[in-house]
Amino acid sequence: MSAQRPGLEAIADKGWFAAHKWLLLRRASQLLILAAFLAGPWFGGWLVKGNLASSLTLDVLPLTDPFLFLQMLATRHWPEMSALIGVAIVLGFYLLVGGRVFCSWVCPMNVVTDSAGWLRRRLGLKGGRTPHDATRLWLLGFVLLAAALTGSLVWEWVNPVSMLQRGLIFGFGAAWVFVAGVFLYDLLLAGRGWCGHVCPMGALYGLIGKTALLRVSAHGRSACNDCMDCFAVCPEPQVIRPALKPRDAAASPLILDGDCTNCGRCIDVCSQEVFRFGSRFNRSKK
Repeated sequence: MSAQRPGLEAIADKGWFAAHKWLLLRRASQLLILAAFLAGPWFGGWLVKGNLASSLTLDVLPLTDPFLFLQMLATRHWPEMSALIGVAIVLGFYLLVGGRVFCSWVCPMNVVTDSAGWLRRRLGLKGGRTPHDATRLWLLGFVLLAAALTGSLVWEWVNPVSMLQRGLIFGFGAAWVFVAGVFLYDLLLAGRGWCGHVCPMGALYGLIGKTALLRVSAHGRSACNDCMDCFAVCPEPQVIRPALKPRDAAASPLILDGDCTNCGRCIDVCSQEVFRFGSRFNRSKK
């Protein structure tokens, strides 16, 4: 594998589009969701009101981010019925498909951090100081504690997801400083640092997704040629090894770690077709 260009073998064997299929679908999903939010302020067509933390689609469907909901509870403010319905819908969905699907298929900051990761590989940048794996969990607890002490939704003051949306609506301003800060942090200081080690929203979605039905499976792991491309592109590479290279050959090929984002990049870049999407109940392997 070339450290700067993982996936070249997959492109040669499968073609460019097949080697980027899930990436292209994710970008389409992220852009369409973002466009639905921007249609109102930009063009006056209010398909969705609010933001990714709390929204109302077509004046009918409420959706509430679980992290925002927990902050509401921490402030000792009982949410309205629409927020209760909204969080129940969101929780039900992500319990089925995987909590961190939000991170890879919905969150617009994923485009920012993926871009930083791509440029970091192309420039051959190494090193940096990556925070401890538990940092985002500690930050999750700290934010909830701060919400309880201040009686306010403290994360919304600095949430880069909300700031990116506001920046697109209102133009350049302080919001873009936060977004640029995340990009530069991932590029120069800690590869995969923000999403993989800092973001408390991602931490909560990881906890939610531990029992999800949708899973990536290394069903063809016997064909693995150790090119390491999957590890190079995976935003959470530590989740791959237990399924791909287990100590026990009879171990399940499913990636069961809640931190897996179900982004599909390992499927895209593998020239040996080792990976595929499947159900947590299908533990078969080649």
